[in-house]
Amino acid sequence: MQRPELESDPERSFVMDSALSDPHNASAEAGSPANGTARPPSTPEGIALAYGSLLLMALLPIFFGALRSVRCARGKNASDMPETITSRDAARFPIIASCTLLGLYLFFKIFSQEYINLLLSMYFFVLGILALSHTISPFMSKFFPANFPNRQYQLLFTQGSGENKEGGRGSPAPGSGLTRPLCPEIINYEFDTKDLVCLGLSSIVGVWYLLRKHWIANNLFGLAFSLNGVELLHLNNVSTGCILLGGLFIYDIFWVFGTNVMVTVARSFEAPIKLVFPQDLLEKGLEADNFAMLGLGDIVIPGIFIALLLRFDISLKKNTHTYFYTSFAAYIFGLGLTIFIMHIFKHAQPALLYLVPACIGFPVLVALAKGEVTEMFSYEESDPKDPAAVAESKEGAEASASEGLEKKEK
Repeated sequence: MQRPELESDPERSFVMDSALSDPHNASAEAGSPANGTARPPSTPEGIALAYGSLLLMALLPIFFGALRSVRCARGKNASDMPETITSRDAARFPIIASCTLLGLYLFFKIFSQEYINLLLSMYFFVLGILALSHTISPFMSKFFPANFPNRQYQLLFTQGSGENKEGGRGSPAPGSGLTRPLCPEIINYEFDTKDLVCLGLSSIVGVWYLLRKHWIANNLFGLAFSLNGVELLHLNNVSTGCILLGGLFIYDIFWVFGTNVMVTVARSFEAPIKLVFPQDLLEKGLEADNFAMLGLGDIVIPGIFIALLLRFDISLKKNTHTYFYTSFAAYIFGLGLTIFIMHIFKHAQPALLYLVPACIGFPVLVALAKGEVTEMFSYEESDPKDPAAVAESKEGAEASASEGLEKKEK
């Protein structure tokens, strides 16, 4: 069985969550590995290929996740409802992230790394299959024939006694025009036969990852996690985005430069929480093992802010996506600058140190130039799960239905 190829080997180049590594670290420190053979230095071509691939892989989930977030915000499927992040959530997030990171650090210090990573592998095995299935489902739907027997299913768990549930005692007859009493929904997931096929295909990747820990399987899961994060995590306004990015800006700098906690966790943590690409791919092919890495936090956190700006662009109804493309270009600039600085100083860099000023500063400068700063910071998205928003939506739907009935009667 192939050994895990991620961060378990401290002699490999690595990128911790929100940091990029020096690609020469592995070569410089590999003079006395366990087998006594030195790792050959990465070639300039291999380094360029690795970081170019990481940059491309980071852009894909941001771009497509942002586009899907628009459809997600407009959708009515309860299984695809976005999670809205408020300013309070954003302010607490760096604290929660710090506690989680410190907790993992203590776990790895106290308990056996092997058993912890075994539990994490099983956990991410399940999450990865679900995330990958949700990611590929829209693309795979195009390949099914028109006569494919597609059936709809719904997994529903509600709170309450049986008589308050659909089909229970006291429920109105179908077609009666009456509504049954509403019960708090714990789980409401809608899917079809095509989704089950995608789930089966994703399970193959899951088994591959579980058994081999191969870097391609890791990247498939990492891309799926990133795209789902950008699609389903929605900031409620630009101010909340600034609070979140600003807080994680400080978090990133402290844990990368201030302590060795993030280094230790990153080297010990075997899970698809980063994208990896081998710098020795040209020499060793798919069995390459000298990796450059990028944490998923450096993709999802700026990505949800970029997705918010796309939805803001659409709300302006000007048929232009100025702020989306500006922030997207800012992300490319920030990540490219991170890689450049890393090579200059030969030290791992916290990517958010460069991404946050770029992703916030560029769009704000454009808004200042266009005189739309007020519109940008007053743009607000309601939580689709908020009772007030749900009630408003239902009132609108009932009003539309009433108008339709009146027109039919006339």
